[in-house]
Amino acid sequence: MSFEGGCRCGAVRYELAVDDLPLTYACHCVDCQTWSGSAFALHAIVAEDALTISDGAHAFRLPEGQEAMSSDHIGCAACLTRIANRNPALSNLLVLRVGTLDRSSEVAPAVHIWTRRKQPWLTIGNDTPSFEVSPTPQEFAAALAG
Repeated sequence: MSFEGGCRCGAVRYELAVDDLPLTYACHCVDCQTWSGSAFALHAIVAEDALTISDGAHAFRLPEGQEAMSSDHIGCAACLTRIANRNPALSNLLVLRVGTLDRSSEVAPAVHIWTRRKQPWLTIGNDTPSFEVSPTPQEFAAALAG
């Protein structure tokens, strides 16, 4: 099975070859708030070889020091939508921007991270795992596994 998505203007499309919609997490860090222009950003960690992005995608990297962890970003040069990013902490994996999925309305965050930076008006249910900062890979995997 696969799921499709793309940028805002439609110039860049992708296919995610997975059996189910990916588990997502909401990141409330200042970088994600600024990048998204919202209170948080929704992400899913997916296998790099499961994501096929059309030829029109643009890759870029911000200058050193402008991100907490330097990443290679993949998106659309026309509408500036970021679709995914690759960083050295996640070998063979990509961080997919879940809002770019055609079926994004069907996902909800399974985990919240960087909640110490969340907006004060936002309430996270007690049944959803959350972390004040970035969890360890083991804590994150356990939280996603439920």
